Amino acid sequence: MTGMRIVFMGTPEFACPTLRTLIERGEQVVAVVTQPDRPKGRGQQTLPPPVKVVAEQHGIPVLQPVKVRLPESIEEIRGLNPDLIVVIAFGQILPKALLDIPKYGCINVHASLLPRYRGAAPLNWCIINGENETGVTTMMMDVGLDTGDMLLKRSTPIGADEDTQSLHDRMSQLGAELLAETLDRLARGELVPEKQDDALTCYAPMMKKEDGLIDWSRDAQAIKNQVRGMTPWPGAYSFLDDKLLKVFRVQTASGSGAPGEILSLGRDGIEVACGTGSLLIAELQLEGKKRLPAGDFLAGYKLQPGCTLGKKEASVGE
Repeated sequence: MTGMRIVFMGTPEFACPTLRTLIERGEQVVAVVTQPDRPKGRGQQTLPPPVKVVAEQHGIPVLQPVKVRLPESIEEIRGLNPDLIVVIAFGQILPKALLDIPKYGCINVHASLLPRYRGAAPLNWCIINGENETGVTTMMMDVGLDTGDMLLKRSTPIGADEDTQSLHDRMSQLGAELLAETLDRLARGELVPEKQDDALTCYAPMMKKEDGLIDWSRDAQAIKNQVRGMTPWPGAYSFLDDKLLKVFRVQTASGSGAPGEILSLGRDGIEVACGTGSLLIAELQLEGKKRLPAGDFLAGYKLQPGCTLGKKEASVGE
């Protein structure tokens, strides 16, 4: 416990382990700032952000400004008189007027080994790009996008078959542990901020649904990385008989054929030719159907070798 007055800013499930760690350490979390409740899922039911749920379970006041840069939002946070603001996956850019409020500044927990993968979706893009290692970084925030001075880092390997969901779960815990260590060193005056080398950076933009469309002319390993990086969201997909086909688990193979051509069918999967090599689809979901292992899917869907997966054919008038 540091004895500092802390305002916590975060929104999704990824931020929850860090908030729980602050609470378990006995830190004085005077408020949680998170995004407004929003409609979610097929039923579009209005639901609170995961961070809000954790805060309310522990009786911590919650602020949900539509825009945190508005003067009234800044003044509300200033009125809390925080010594430190901790930010993790909040979802809005903080203005300088807010960054200047706490005595010890604003510390961000970022899900990459900075300066690599600045931006909104570092977990997805490090997998898509075939990285075999990633990690978390704590940094002092400035007005740039993930450009502040680095404080501490902790790395972790990425499994060959690991997808974004499993990496997310491990990294959220790693971030909580690193933030705790960062606070301890801050309290002891042991932190030594390090400037980022902008020449080493790359950008990890927010994911879009169209990023999940599979181009079968690409290398099999590149497509496998895409599937892993798009799972669970926004999801990798192709089209079969003009129906959306979601792809969840794949393995590389050594078959050859025209890109998108189905080479073989079996209990272990559906083998599809790529630009180089082939992929064995082990788990998939056809539009309007359940997510199934390939063997179960084939038991209910008549599919023949030689069929082709690819883009949806445009209708007349589209």
